[in-house]
Amino acid sequence: MTFTQQDVVRIADILAEAARVEIMPRFKALTDGEIRHKSSIFDPVTEADEAAERLISAALQASFPGALIVGEEAASADPSLLDRLDAAPLAFVVDPIDGTRNFVAGLPLFGVMAAAIVRGEVVAGAIHDPVCRDTVQAVKGGGAWFCRDGRPPRRLHVAAAAPLDRMEGIVGTHFLPEPMRTMVLNNLPRLGSATWLRCAAHEYRMAAAGFCHVLFFNRLMPWDHAPGWLLHREAGGYSAHFDGKAYRPAQTVGGLICAPDQASWQAVRDGLLEG
Repeated sequence: MTFTQQDVVRIADILAEAARVEIMPRFKALTDGEIRHKSSIFDPVTEADEAAERLISAALQASFPGALIVGEEAASADPSLLDRLDAAPLAFVVDPIDGTRNFVAGLPLFGVMAAAIVRGEVVAGAIHDPVCRDTVQAVKGGGAWFCRDGRPPRRLHVAAAAPLDRMEGIVGTHFLPEPMRTMVLNNLPRLGSATWLRCAAHEYRMAAAGFCHVLFFNRLMPWDHAPGWLLHREAGGYSAHFDGKAYRPAQTVGGLICAPDQASWQAVRDGLLEG
């Protein structure tokens, strides 16, 4: 299946509708009974997550009949959905609220994400900001774009390459196994600066727009990374797993480094993952 700009606009419109109807009315209005935890206290889910995923999934099914829908909450209930991702003629991965911990805390730093995947290859992606009501989106081969009502789309570009000690990085270490985690933490001063937003949606948006050089992740659930990975690549960036192999959305381990180009990727890989 060939995706067009019109197709990704439709995806973006669905995400925006879910944000308007199901997410923002609940922002800073959740009761204790509307917040639960899945694998740990660091993994919350809310009524807003579940309601938004239901709306998005139904709308995607209506617009793309027969597609496999792999939402974060649906896959939490039925992990076998992930096993079908690589072979599906058309699948969508959906993160109804990326940055749920921020959402629960009343921090306006969360996003709604979806990506279209054709037989294991990411072909379209969108990340919507419910607070600012804008979307970044990409179709394979068509560039990455910032879109907001009333303004012409603006093409996005990653930051220019820089030496390691001048790179700004967003580095997630919380899912790294030991002793790798300690090594990366000890090596962080090799970067010019390092931070973490608890929200891959905005981290990928920053990198695709050139506001940071490096993204460093370990756990790779497809709804967290497939949309942003495509946006970063279409904005001119380079990425690969820690071992240098190309990213695949069905692979949830092996880490991921995103950088402006391949030489920058190698510098970050060597700087953070070697003693």
